[in-house]
Amino acid sequence: MKVHTESVAFKADQKLLDFIEEKVKKMEKYFDRIIEARVSLKLENSGQIKDKIAELRLSVPGDILVAKDTAKTFESSIDGATEAMRRQLLKYKERLR
Repeated sequence: MKVHTESVAFKADQKLLDFIEEKVKKMEKYFDRIIEARVSLKLENSGQIKDKIAELRLSVPGDILVAKDTAKTFESSIDGATEAMRRQLLKYKERLR
């Protein structure tokens, strides 16, 4: 599985990229036929609070699954998005059977 990470309007450091790679690679534990993963990181300026948005797109045979989460840090938004994606992958796997 290829993992593509895109950060909009900022430069992501290597530690964050490694964290994302590690989390997304764990998705193969739930479904082994994932073609590629795309992660988009964005900053949202709503008032004085700057929220971090992580969007995870997984290409699986015949479909694209999308999960999105917003949190105070990128690490926690990635955690939320991967948890939502885990549930989607399990449902997708059940539909295939």
